[in-house]
Amino acid sequence: MSRREAAAHHDGDLPALIFQDYAWPRLVHVDDRRVGFVTAFLDIPWAPERDPHDRSSGVWRLNIAADAQGKRCGRSAVEAACQEIRDRGGHQAFVTHEPRAGAPEAVYFKLGFRPTGERSGSQTVAVVGLRVVGGLA
Repeated sequence: MSRREAAAHHDGDLPALIFQDYAWPRLVHVDDRRVGFVTAFLDIPWAPERDPHDRSSGVWRLNIAADAQGKRCGRSAVEAACQEIRDRGGHQAFVTHEPRAGAPEAVYFKLGFRPTGERSGSQTVAVVGLRVVGGLA
């Protein structure tokens, strides 16, 4: 499954509808079966009160059905989101995740995301550069 095939447009993600100027929601399919979704945030103002030019992009949500995990679905979805960010001129992608069992942390780390040392509430913030290297080429 290619990154482009891994994600098909999805209109049912409520936060994506609320923040539609910044959201990139996609369903994840294996053949004709929906197995999850990914939503990226694109060029969102990060700390406008501190720096009005500080904008960031990354993976906002990733949900893959339990029986589809371990079959590259999450990886393909994250790669598709990162490719979209890169296509729009982005040089890095952020993600936040809860450090707990069942969280997609391992998928993010295999793709090169590394913790920034920041926290967003109880979530770990991680970032990856979007150069043409590794799995994100």
